[in-house]
Amino acid sequence: MNRPICLIFDCDGTLVDSEGLCNLGLQIELQRYGIEENLAELAQRFRGRKLTDICSALSLQHGLHLDENFIHSYRRTVDLLFDEHLQAIPGVIEVLQQLDLPMCVASAGPQQKIRKALSLTGLSKFFGEHIFSSYDISSWKPEPDLFLHAARQMGFSPADCVVIEDSKVGIQAAIAADMQACWFGDAGQVATYPQVPRFSSMNELPFLLSNLQIYS
Repeated sequence: MNRPICLIFDCDGTLVDSEGLCNLGLQIELQRYGIEENLAELAQRFRGRKLTDICSALSLQHGLHLDENFIHSYRRTVDLLFDEHLQAIPGVIEVLQQLDLPMCVASAGPQQKIRKALSLTGLSKFFGEHIFSSYDISSWKPEPDLFLHAARQMGFSPADCVVIEDSKVGIQAAIAADMQACWFGDAGQVATYPQVPRFSSMNELPFLLSNLQIYS
């Protein structure tokens, strides 16, 4: 290791396989209004986005007012889906066991949701209290504030942080924060930011970090 490095992980879709469950919850709640939405299209449009912005976009699209009652009902539905189906991203536990680096989680979700997701999947032990939420600082990706907040709390400069993300808005936030980013997801996707290394399996992460000359 050339210098001290802090890894900042997104949660949904990066540590836990929750994106499909969150979109399923959204689909279920919209069906109560007689609206049918395709899960793949929801994922493509709204991955990593702030929930209130998602509701605003859907309200405008369908001529509805998806208010706080909708959000509360949605969160209850997702909570139940998590209890029944949530799993860690394949390989992530083994990889986290290998990485002898300071690590934290920085997610757009509320603290309660993040902590429950990590607990259900056996990931809490890797992060302890180093969990940071957009709701803590009222700032959401693609703004850089959450990652900068996480870096300050962890005692690292932005240049010494590496963000592990699965969403375009998360990558944008990392770039805006002047941090190195690694983009986790389907390798077949068009690389919007070609300067950002991409990987499609968590097992590739230690090798990727080694190639970046920040971990060995």
